[in-house]
Amino acid sequence: MKIGRIYGVGLGPGAQDLMSVRADRLIRGTRHIAYFRKKGRTGHARSIVDGMLAAATVELPMEYPVTTEIPFSDPRYNALLAEFYEASVRRLVEIAESGEDVVVLCEGDPFFYGSFMHLYTRLNGRVPVSVVPGITGMSAAWTATGQPVTWGDDVMTVLMGTLPEADLADRIARTDALVIMKIGRNLNKVRRALEHAGRTGEAWLIEYAAMAEERVVPFTEVGDIAPYFSILLIHGNGRRP
Repeated sequence: MKIGRIYGVGLGPGAQDLMSVRADRLIRGTRHIAYFRKKGRTGHARSIVDGMLAAATVELPMEYPVTTEIPFSDPRYNALLAEFYEASVRRLVEIAESGEDVVVLCEGDPFFYGSFMHLYTRLNGRVPVSVVPGITGMSAAWTATGQPVTWGDDVMTVLMGTLPEADLADRIARTDALVIMKIGRNLNKVRRALEHAGRTGEAWLIEYAAMAEERVVPFTEVGDIAPYFSILLIHGNGRRP
């Protein structure tokens, strides 16, 4: 029997017209579509493709376990997530072994800080897997500022707001261009790290890049709350003709 293929499809930053032609074709033509979401939510990836799915498409929501009350350092956190990914993989493999393809929706790019790569490492070698790259949220964010993010030989650093404050401050101080993701509940820690590095005045916060609610704000004007879909940028000013 023919084995089906699992496709990890990058949706880009959140606008349907920023998807690749390949992503659009796969999403509209699939019989099985899977996506991550929190329990009780539609899921952002599923919202992006609203109106694109065929009427007979079978949906496979993969609901994250409740982990917000468990710190990253607690062994139970990784254990719960590992169990979740293993269960998701079993469902996908079962469909593929029946001869059907599955499209897994991935916000941004599947291999850039996404959940799909945890499926990929478990699926690869068991069933055929293909990855369709997508525009990252940070690409949409620096485009929204209307300024190039790097010039010449600038070094760009991508950080997670979840890092310890001292590590953030050290890396912020030593780079030319900067992207910080996962701001959210880490906003005040990121603010202190910027101040320590002396770079607050260079920073911008981009909320909902490429979405209808898009907003670009100098970081000096940001309040005490940042939406989940927020990215901080500092532009490089390197060599140019």
